[in-house]
Amino acid sequence: MNRPPHSKSPDGPLQGVRIVDLTSVVFGPYATQLLGDLGAEVIKVEGPVRNERGEGGDTMRYAGAAPKSGFGPIFMNLNRNKRSLFLDLDQARDREVLAALIPTADVFVSNIRMAALRKLKLGYEDVKALAPDIVYAHGSGYDSTGPDAGQPAYDDLIQARSGMADLISRTGADEEARYLPSLVADKISGVFLAYAILAALFHRQRSGEGQFVEVPMFEVTTSFNLIENFFNQTFSPPTGSWGYTRVFSSHRRPYRTKDGLIALMPYSTEQWEKIFAALGASHVFSSDPRFSTFEGRTKHIDELYELLAGAAPTKTTAEWLELLASLGVPHSRVNRLDDLFDDPQLRAREFFEPATHPAVGEFFTLKPPVRFSRTPARVRTLPPGVGEHTQEILAELGLAPRETREGALAGPNPTAN
Repeated sequence: MNRPPHSKSPDGPLQGVRIVDLTSVVFGPYATQLLGDLGAEVIKVEGPVRNERGEGGDTMRYAGAAPKSGFGPIFMNLNRNKRSLFLDLDQARDREVLAALIPTADVFVSNIRMAALRKLKLGYEDVKALAPDIVYAHGSGYDSTGPDAGQPAYDDLIQARSGMADLISRTGADEEARYLPSLVADKISGVFLAYAILAALFHRQRSGEGQFVEVPMFEVTTSFNLIENFFNQTFSPPTGSWGYTRVFSSHRRPYRTKDGLIALMPYSTEQWEKIFAALGASHVFSSDPRFSTFEGRTKHIDELYELLAGAAPTKTTAEWLELLASLGVPHSRVNRLDDLFDDPQLRAREFFEPATHPAVGEFFTLKPPVRFSRTPARVRTLPPGVGEHTQEILAELGLAPRETREGALAGPNPTAN
C-alpha cells in the first residue's frame, strides 16, 4: 500500500515505521515506547477519560506525585518518543480523523477490549478495510479462542492466575501466596507485544501481507513463568515436582556478611571447588556425593546455599569481593534501589539521563538498554502533554485545525539532551 511520507521520520532501526497507538496504562505503552526508542514514529491517541481530576489522557498520567498534574512518574517512564493526539472516539468527527490517520500507518495497536473496539468500528476487519496491509496488534487479557476471552485483566489478576503469586510461598516463606512487588505481568506482556509487532512487520516486508496479532497477558505470563518452573512436570508421567529446585531454595538470597550483604553464584564444579577450598572445607566437597555432579548439586542446592549463608558472616563485604574476584567466582555487590544512581556500571553507561521538561522541570529518563552499532536506539523527544500534537497531526493529514481543548496539557515538545 502506498503511504504518504511521514513528516517526522526519526532515525533508528525502525525509521519510517508509523504506529497508531491506542494503548494505555503499562502493558501497551511499554511496548510502543520500546518501538519508539528503536525509531518508530508513535502517535499516541488519548481521549477524555473521566477520572477524579476531570482530566483526560492515559490513566498513568495521574499515578504518583509529579510537579505538574498529567505527568506522573510512571507515565514519564513509558511514553517518551511519542506524539499525543487527542480524540474523543465517541464523537463522529474524531472517528473520521482516526479513519484518515490509519491509512498512513504501518501498525495499529491497542489494549482496549475487543468488544469496545468493534463497537467503535475499530476491529481488525474495520481497520483492514482502511489499510489492507496493516499490522493490527491487540494486547488482550486472555486469548480470544478461550472461555475467558474479553474478560478484564490487570497485573495482580494475571500474577495470581499464572502461578506467579505462588512462587514466593514455595521458597519457605510464610505467605500462602503473594504478588511479586513489580508489575511483572504487564511488563513481560509489553515485551512480547513489541516482539510480535516486529515479527509481523518483518513478514509484511517480505510478503506485503499485514495480519492480526494477539498478545494475551495470561498465556504470555504463564509461558514466561514456566520456562524453568514447569521443571519435572514437563514429562509424562512427571519425574518430580513443579519448580526449578535452585530458585526455590529458602537460602537463595543475598548473604549477610560481617558488615553488609554479598551476592555470589558459584555454578561450575571448578567454582564450587574453589569456594570450598577457600573456606577450608575441600574435604566436604570432594567426599560428599551430593555435591560432586551438576545433577547432585541441583537436587541438594538448598544444603549448598545454606553452607554459603553460614560462611558469609566470617568476612566483610570488601573481603568477600576481593576473594571472589581472585577466585574467578561470579559475585556482585547488593544494591538497594537508593544505590543505583551510584552503581559504577550504570554511571559509566550514563544510564540515568538528565533532561529538562518544560512542564515538570528537571527529571531523569532511563537510557535505552540495548545498543546498536549502526542504528542506535535513543531518547529523541520527552513524554507529551495530552493532545500536545493534535494540531500538528491534523495539519499533516490535511485536516482543518481544532479549537484548543480546555485543560489540555500542551506545550512545546522538548528534545532530550
